[in-house]
Amino acid sequence: MGRTGLSSHDKKYILAIDEGTSSLRAILFDEEMHIIGKTQYGITQYTPSADRVEHDPDEIWQKQLAAMKETIGKSGVNPSNIASIGITNQRETVVIWDKGTGRALYRAIVWQDRRGSAYTEWLKIHYSDTVKKKTGLIPDPYFSASKIKWLLENKPGLYKKAKTGNLLFGTIDSWLIWNLTGGKVHATDHTNASRTMLYNIEKMEWDTDLLELFRIPHSILPDVNASSAEYGYTAGHFFGTEIPITGVIGDQQAALYGELAHKRGEVKCTYGTGNFVLVSTGSDIVRAKNLLTTIAWSSPGRITYALEGSIFITGAAVQWLRDGIGIINNYKDLEIMAKRVNSSEGLYFVPALTGMGTPYWDPYARGVLIGITRRTTREHIARAVIESEAYLTKEVIDLIEMELGTDIKSLKVDGGGSENDTLMQFQADILNKDLIKPAVIETTSMGAAFVAGITTGYWNNEREMASTWRAGKEFHPSMSNEERGRLYNGWKEAVKRSLKWGSIVEPV
Repeated sequence: MGRTGLSSHDKKYILAIDEGTSSLRAILFDEEMHIIGKTQYGITQYTPSADRVEHDPDEIWQKQLAAMKETIGKSGVNPSNIASIGITNQRETVVIWDKGTGRALYRAIVWQDRRGSAYTEWLKIHYSDTVKKKTGLIPDPYFSASKIKWLLENKPGLYKKAKTGNLLFGTIDSWLIWNLTGGKVHATDHTNASRTMLYNIEKMEWDTDLLELFRIPHSILPDVNASSAEYGYTAGHFFGTEIPITGVIGDQQAALYGELAHKRGEVKCTYGTGNFVLVSTGSDIVRAKNLLTTIAWSSPGRITYALEGSIFITGAAVQWLRDGIGIINNYKDLEIMAKRVNSSEGLYFVPALTGMGTPYWDPYARGVLIGITRRTTREHIARAVIESEAYLTKEVIDLIEMELGTDIKSLKVDGGGSENDTLMQFQADILNKDLIKPAVIETTSMGAAFVAGITTGYWNNEREMASTWRAGKEFHPSMSNEERGRLYNGWKEAVKRSLKWGSIVEPV
């Protein structure tokens, strides 16, 4: 059923599930990628200690189901007219549940969690090249493997339950699929599997050597399918009809796909809880020292790869300003405050609240606010937080250009942070590049809808999908080279003060 075959009385829709780190949403799209309905709920963040970040898997499932039902209800669309469901999700976060009861046995350990730092530092010394070659990843507690290992070793009875085949592991997509299908399907896609540090991206299989290294039984792992594939059907009692699930893709890969940055060398940055820069490398597995090699998306018989720079804390730093120290009431306050001053006046904020990702890969880096004077105000702090996102993104873009030996002319941007014009203009200035924002910034959800729709023939090809993408606001650099260099040199000096700080002052 292609787009041209849809009549007004038989119009079909795609429902995108977008389960993120700070919030989750359900968005209903029509064939032109207009948003017909949308529901969003926040997610409770648990931080039992400085190195730990957790979510409640049951809260995620219940709120996600509620968001789906509310979106369908508000739209007035009959569930039988939903052609398929596409799922995108926070990627490395780990859920462990009982195979028989379907009950989650521990809080979800979130990708930001650093409790596996000691083990992954040991891995860097002894197995870094092996891990990089097999998975494309750099040993770091960011990825799922060390989180699974910690659960199996530290929660009584879990390892025994795993060995007897009564335990299941999944990233959030697997957890949602399991629940939506009534426990019939335990599966993930290539993109999410490639973020576990257990999946061999050359052989396209769970890697036996790495499973032995982490002492993780193969029996707990999900089946791995293409991003665009048939996963199963929702249980009939949820929506009054069975709806096919035909697309699954990790959130950052979904944003790259949703931005239609499908050609080799096309780059996007998503400004969310963290910032994630991805560049498509086509069918080639390109390896770079401090960048991640990852699966971008897949269809039966076809794998597309990408290079990624992962910045752990950006939007989460704004959340910290609101919830942690209370200098803003909401996200809009940040830009309002920042606009009250012309510059940060030499103040720099390094948001290493859970370590540093690309290009440092330092789990012991800690946050720094430096350059404080008697003139420093809340407004300067707000501006320094905004500018830190742009500096971190520049570091990644510079590294991608160096590794690929190419000059990136423009950057596609999306995510909640792209709504902040002050940030976007400073980003264009510090990069000295044009920024292009789509008219619909829900590109992660769009990517999930696209991979689901291409499976069912909702769209017949990429050309049809491309016709739905509309450009929005653009930002162009206006900063002098001298000013750009001066500001960026100050940033690099500030970062030096943050590195390894946790290993110096925090108890082992």
